[in-house]
Amino acid sequence: MKKIIYIDLDNTLADYLALAQEMNVEPKDAKRIQGFFAQLQPMPGAIDAYNRLAEHFDVYILSTAPWSNPHSLCEKILWVKQYLPRAYKNVIFSHHKDLNMGDYLIDDSLKNGAANFHGKHIQIHSAAFPTWADVLSYIAKEENIVL
Repeated sequence: MKKIIYIDLDNTLADYLALAQEMNVEPKDAKRIQGFFAQLQPMPGAIDAYNRLAEHFDVYILSTAPWSNPHSLCEKILWVKQYLPRAYKNVIFSHHKDLNMGDYLIDDSLKNGAANFHGKHIQIHSAAFPTWADVLSYIAKEENIVL
């Protein structure tokens, strides 16, 4: 049985902050803009990292959709279909990430239950894991595999 990895979407797979900055909008306000999530670009190395992890693990995208923008759910699914076409059936939306059972959670935040995840929480963009390369290196070492 394969181990399970959950990966956050906003600012983990998709570059949320860059688009907010480009649009000259505060990040907390950007999530309210219809069409915002459909315009996100992938984070550097994220698509390759997802595909490499999917060769060894059951990988799910675990994202939170803002209550203030009901279109965000659809936009996030469309983003996944565009950049990770085989993953669109592996998308979970939750404001309680700690309720999901798995081995790893890769997320840029500690919010929405990420800090209480029961497996290993890898906080990307932190001092310990500044890039996707660092995340892959850590998991490869932990699991004794080549990624």
